[in-house]
Amino acid sequence: MKAADVRSKTADQLNDELIKLKKEQFNLRFQAATGQLEKTGRATIVRRDIARIKTILREKAQAGKA
Repeated sequence: MKAADVRSKTADQLNDELIKLKKEQFNLRFQAATGQLEKTGRATIVRRDIARIKTILREKAQAGKA
């Protein structure tokens, strides 16, 4: 997910995407703990996407206050 794609979405869409990614992160952690995780790099990608969405949500919130 590119930052430009994330910036073009509304706050509600970003919150929905954030929930989806957190569920995926939980499932990936569970698979890693049980030894069933095949794509280990996917956990890193999901973690970075979550951080990217949180950052842009915060930027939008700050822009709304200013």
